[in-house]
Amino acid sequence: MLEEMERWLSRRSWSAADRPLDRLVAARTQDPHRTTVSVVLPALNEEATVGAIVETIRRELMERVPLVDELVVIDSGSTDRTSAVAREAGARVVHRDAILPRLPAVPGKGEVLWRSLLVTSGEIVCFVDADLKDFSPDFVSGTVGPLLTDPAVHFVKAMYDRPLHGSAGQGGRVTELMARPLLNLHWPQLAGFVQPLGGEYAVRRSLLERLPFPVGYGVELGLLVDALNTVGLDALAQVDVGVRRHRHQDGQALGRMAATIYRTAQLRLSRGAIVRPEITQFERGEHGFEPRTYAVDTEERPPMLEITEYAARRAA
Repeated sequence: MLEEMERWLSRRSWSAADRPLDRLVAARTQDPHRTTVSVVLPALNEEATVGAIVETIRRELMERVPLVDELVVIDSGSTDRTSAVAREAGARVVHRDAILPRLPAVPGKGEVLWRSLLVTSGEIVCFVDADLKDFSPDFVSGTVGPLLTDPAVHFVKAMYDRPLHGSAGQGGRVTELMARPLLNLHWPQLAGFVQPLGGEYAVRRSLLERLPFPVGYGVELGLLVDALNTVGLDALAQVDVGVRRHRHQDGQALGRMAATIYRTAQLRLSRGAIVRPEITQFERGEHGFEPRTYAVDTEERPPMLEITEYAARRAA
């Protein structure tokens, strides 16, 4: 491991317990401009879990203590009751297609996160996946904490254990098989991130609005690499928030995610030779194994500062 990374691990890795809620509330109270916090949940068919997450954030971090100012669920086309459940639980719900309607939306998590900047206002934006089970408010307070207490920090990722079917540490298969090797080989400064692909992280808006957003599952890797190049390693941090339990994808879905993440990395390594943006997988059918070919997300949204509507909103 690079010496720079060893120093970073000792200076920029914390536990959520290092910054208790009363300290964070005091930091906001002492701030003459009162740094505002927006929490965004991207959601697609998550009626089983989104309500409990929203209720926990609202009860623990908005009513009991004034840490979160805005709680928004971005529905990216759910066919179940995700929107209704989130709204009943106390979130403001916005449909992806209602944001920036002049630019037709494309499927993908990164697309939803990018559009969320247009319908939120917090100086700190905290992203939380909507499929988490046994949700803890530490996922929010832990990642937001360093941004409220240290002006040198701009981007904070959550780190946690990811059990798979009861086995500790066996989740995060795409991280171990794709993202971690890529980071260690090509961006060794980022090798200390425990969960580089995790969906729970908090970022200063002033940084997010300058970054391009891969529209699909490559968004977490893309944002992390681009943040390193934009603000430097010392502005990045991670916080241990315990255990993350969520709905796991099957092997083929993970294969498609891995291809998208590789494509995101490849674009950042070289804008020259481009690999074929497709992945072929196999499923056993009536006549043996049958190929299924899927497109790999290749589109990226530009930095939000380049969007006319966002610039006009800032000016207003």
